[in-house]
Amino acid sequence: MQPSEQLSLRVPADAHGERLDKTLCALLPAFSRSYLQQRITEGDVRSGGMALVKASNRVRTEQVLEIILRETPQSQAFVPEAMDITVVYEDAHLRVIDKSAGRVVHPAPGHWQGTLLNGLLALDEQAMLLPRAGIVHRLDKDTSGLMVVARTRQVMDALVDAIAAREVRRQYLAVARGRWRWPQALELAGPIGRDPQHRQRMAVVDLDRHSGKPARTTAVCLGQSEQACLLKCILHTGRTHQIRVHLAHAGFPLVGDSLYGGRPLADMQRQALHAWQLAFKHPVTGQSMAFAAEPPPDMMHLLNQTGLRYNGAPDDDPA
Repeated sequence: MQPSEQLSLRVPADAHGERLDKTLCALLPAFSRSYLQQRITEGDVRSGGMALVKASNRVRTEQVLEIILRETPQSQAFVPEAMDITVVYEDAHLRVIDKSAGRVVHPAPGHWQGTLLNGLLALDEQAMLLPRAGIVHRLDKDTSGLMVVARTRQVMDALVDAIAAREVRRQYLAVARGRWRWPQALELAGPIGRDPQHRQRMAVVDLDRHSGKPARTTAVCLGQSEQACLLKCILHTGRTHQIRVHLAHAGFPLVGDSLYGGRPLADMQRQALHAWQLAFKHPVTGQSMAFAAEPPPDMMHLLNQTGLRYNGAPDDDPA
């Protein structure tokens, strides 16, 4: 993108009556809504020689919109960057990838380049036509493992709906501090919201006093040693830091998760969390799809050093 670039766009018939910011998002999918809203409020969107400075303005069929795209850290973020991405499965409609630990999924302040989104834009030219390059769910920067990414808008919308309807099954492997003192399977259902005492963290909150959303995780103990326990965690909802928060609240912070009180162990400096299994119905073919990814070397080293056994066999037990 040049320091500034002016484009002329014509409003299609199916956008008649839509908000200005929503229309620009549809016409310029490579740019985020917040970036386009910034262009609006700064007077960079005009029609008929007049600046349109309200994102809520309604557009009309055949209206010509002129927009100046100015270079900002955010606008520079949505560019292709070649990088190694482990593709577990792909077809014309979607990809399943195994994300490495340390990779931020989506550009954000402090991480405008080098994200998974940048890599997807370089991997697949179709990704430029999709919001967020087809990303439908996220993993934390230091969480490794499986993600599904859409390659068409139809599939993207279908996957988002399937996740919302809890039809996408996600299981994680986690190594937590301490000996497991609960029954083998433990249901964790505390609502999650922003920690009122520490705004950088999430927490289990009292909904009568603080804002938050319902959250549910099932944790199953697969083995333990004197220092740690190996857990299978099943997500039933998808809140920010959900597994990390629920386990810390139960007294079992993840190894290496300094944000939630989990000290390092056996050189594991990141949170010991890996998106292990992913299952869903293919949005186009209807076929049942299931994938599993081995834990990365740092997590295998942790398991070996703590005497925890990983047998590598996917477990479809719904518990």
